[in-house]
Amino acid sequence: MSVGPKLLLSAALLSATFTVSAAGTAPPSKGRNAVLLAKGLEGATGSTLGPGGALYVTEGVAGRISRVDPQSGKVTTFASGLPTAIAGIGGAIDVAFVGRTAYVLVTLVGSDVGGNGVVGIYRVDGPDRFTVVADIGAFSLRHPPKTAFFIPTGVQYALEPYRGGFLVTDGHHNRVLQVTREGKVAEWMAFDNIVPTGLAVSGGKVYMAEAGPVPHLPQDGKVVKLRPRWRAATEVASGTRLLVDVEFGRGHHLYALSQGHFAVGSPEGSPAQPDTGALVKVNRDGTFTVIADGLNQPTSLEFIGNTAYVVSFAGEIWRIDGVPDGNDGSDGGGEDEDED
Repeated sequence: MSVGPKLLLSAALLSATFTVSAAGTAPPSKGRNAVLLAKGLEGATGSTLGPGGALYVTEGVAGRISRVDPQSGKVTTFASGLPTAIAGIGGAIDVAFVGRTAYVLVTLVGSDVGGNGVVGIYRVDGPDRFTVVADIGAFSLRHPPKTAFFIPTGVQYALEPYRGGFLVTDGHHNRVLQVTREGKVAEWMAFDNIVPTGLAVSGGKVYMAEAGPVPHLPQDGKVVKLRPRWRAATEVASGTRLLVDVEFGRGHHLYALSQGHFAVGSPEGSPAQPDTGALVKVNRDGTFTVIADGLNQPTSLEFIGNTAYVVSFAGEIWRIDGVPDGNDGSDGGGEDEDED
């Protein structure tokens, strides 16, 4: 088995077995309007905007979802009692809302990695009550991917509402799954060893970030548009290392999150080097423009207006104000006009 297909996921996820930098004493170097909004989260990875316009962030190490006020940074527990990460890895990895109901993606808690939890999507029924609505681990055992793997239940990363159900990326099995709220799981699109990570959905259009295989070269960090009718992915932009998320900002322009530089010789699954991540804008010519760099092992991105919120595995949330929306004389990066 070659090195590339053995990758569990990008460094954004499997960094817990390594030392995570506790940076956060200074703003990102190109983020003059960056403010440390919150810190002290445990194994923070996924995020979403939810009821009341608040941020909701998964903490895999603690087995909870936290609600974060986007102005004050006040952190309160929204739900707790989820399966926790094993040795700091996995657990609650992402969260999404359908209406006012929260759903949580849980990964790396099955018996194949020494756990006893269900790998899949959980519905939040109360502050400490959950219902498993989709057993993705069982599906993965019955339907293994065509690419090489060594964790049978996979390593899921992103959860995104889509046409009444969800899309889920699996960075180890190199595919996107479609999951209904009734629990039906199907392979929506499969790839070679590209390490799919974050998702952004607008109407029927789906955009995805790719971290690329080790050593996460800049040319392998891509944002692509998925075209399920043709089982194809069209490149939108490339050239930034270890992309872990993609989101729409104000003006419907695309932005992406780079975790940063992968140290030569580091073991597979180790994180990017501290303070080398960046928030980048997707340009129409297929390039990226750096908006803020010096980010410390970022994992997830959200926008409220022209303010970006960056979650990091170090347990921080950074607020970056005044993000350009593409109407500043640059060439933007919004959606194209074609329909799939």
